[in-house]
Amino acid sequence: MSRRLGVLIAILALASLVLLASAVLACPIDARIGVRGLPNAVAFNAVPLGIVFWILLTAAGSSLPVRMPDGTLLDVGFAPVVAAMSLGGPIVAGLVALVGATQVREVRRQVPWYGVLANHAGITGPAIISAYALGLVPARSNLIVDFVATTLAASLFFSLSMLQAALILSTRNGEPVRKLLRVGAGGNINMLALAPVAWLMVQMYLIAPGSGLLFAVPLYTTRLAYQRFVEVREMFTETVRSLAEAVDKRDTFTSGHSRRVQEISVDIGKAMKLSDTDLEALEWGGLLHDIGKIGVPDSVLLKQERLTRDERMTMNAHPVLGAEIIAPVKRLAPVLPIIRHHHEWFNGSGYPDRLVGDEIPRLARVLHVADAFEAMTAARPYRMTPLTPEQALAELRKFGGIQFDPDIVDAFVRTRWGRELSDPGRAEIREVPLIGQAAGTLSAMAAAAGSDAPRAQDATRPSPATA
Repeated sequence: MSRRLGVLIAILALASLVLLASAVLACPIDARIGVRGLPNAVAFNAVPLGIVFWILLTAAGSSLPVRMPDGTLLDVGFAPVVAAMSLGGPIVAGLVALVGATQVREVRRQVPWYGVLANHAGITGPAIISAYALGLVPARSNLIVDFVATTLAASLFFSLSMLQAALILSTRNGEPVRKLLRVGAGGNINMLALAPVAWLMVQMYLIAPGSGLLFAVPLYTTRLAYQRFVEVREMFTETVRSLAEAVDKRDTFTSGHSRRVQEISVDIGKAMKLSDTDLEALEWGGLLHDIGKIGVPDSVLLKQERLTRDERMTMNAHPVLGAEIIAPVKRLAPVLPIIRHHHEWFNGSGYPDRLVGDEIPRLARVLHVADAFEAMTAARPYRMTPLTPEQALAELRKFGGIQFDPDIVDAFVRTRWGRELSDPGRAEIREVPLIGQAAGTLSAMAAAAGSDAPRAQDATRPSPATA
């Protein structure tokens, strides 16, 4: 744990402690939290028993968190805390959040002490603040007013918790707070749907305290829905990965190629601070970029001699074929431009559409660099001795502005794949994009005129950066 992180956790924990102490000293406990209908002998314990009830319900909701794809943990203990906040006020909100949010992994000491402190501070302080805000709302005896006020207090509670978590993660990992908030909002905003459930729990509890247990069913169902979402996504990803491996293994030289391209391209995307949506597209695009090779005959795909012009045209058709194969899968729509255009050259002399510069989708430009680096540093039939990482980086720099986007190469150098390499720096940019653009225009004009002359293809290899 870094010193900055330790100081931040200490500040958050101290702030939560001060808030709880102020609530204990200044705020009475709302009697509505008490369990009514008890025998006279235990009636004086109505309020403590009510607090214990909501602590146990919160603990049950927090005991089985679901790990989301972005690494965050979600649980349904949020709803009982909001209900306890509405019933008992700041003191009860603080106690229920502090004690009830204890997770099984914390009891088993699978979380370091400072992680436990951060987790509990991140929910206790926001719960107390939100309870104070809820207490300021007048006329809560009106059900509509109470419903709206409870929902807004739940939103405040959720937002403050997210902000604290983002601050801690930003301090620990160095990622921008804004990005973390965006990621958290995108993945967790559905938790706010539990606010109406919390309000209904309050109303049922006021009628018959034991009826609050009935809401264990929708809470568990919500948790199960998150779990199923994660499982389905993992199954989808594993299926895509298996499909990519099957294509790669047709050629012993490219076994594992797609997985390595995936890792490199995602790392480049992170260095460029791309959105999580773009990173996910790179993740799947890296695996599927060569899926079109499934339609390339073995006589071409596995040929170790130089390809003929017709064979090169067959090979160069694989991006288009790959995009056609994936097109029916709507979930993979963001990946289609990556698959189709990952062999476009920055100067317009690539394929299949001879796009130039920024006309090439940015994610396709990212994957092109990753694909080339992996291909250069692995054995291929046309080059049995792989290039060293330093030599491969030199090629990326040499062909920056020609084959590769120089900005993407700059981002590659900032990744773990290029950070420790000797970097020759950007090469002088030549005015070849205009040549490529002119060639593409002439080719398009010829096609429009009905010419059956084949396009010029990348029959030669000016760079070893060919997968």
